[in-house]
Amino acid sequence: MLSAKSLLEFETQWLPHVTDTGLNRLIDLIGSGSPLLIHGAFTKACAMGCLATHIAWHHPVTKLHNEEAGVLWLTRVAGLNPATSHVILEWDRVGASDWHLRSRLLEACRQERDARNEEPVEQSEALCELQSC
Repeated sequence: MLSAKSLLEFETQWLPHVTDTGLNRLIDLIGSGSPLLIHGAFTKACAMGCLATHIAWHHPVTKLHNEEAGVLWLTRVAGLNPATSHVILEWDRVGASDWHLRSRLLEACRQERDARNEEPVEQSEALCELQSC
């Protein structure tokens, strides 16, 4: 199960830096239980990586990196230390085999995607109110 510290870190330090494409990729991988999503290492083979690596492969700062992409994204983009990241430590401990962990991460990703999709509507409603639509 995803601890409160890990969930808070994921929601406040990971998700704000994930691109829409990276977020959709995580949702697809976690939701399908894909073997391309690994734990215990940042990368294993071509197209196989951990949470951070798949995010990094879809981020403009780190997309051109291969094996080191996840570490670079965590340190340079999210501002986290991979060795002390609660999410990384928990994911490496149990990874995709923990259904509760996967479902909570998936729920957080979907909530983030939904929130992002609602933002333009909220902004256009606020603009409409200002213009007395």
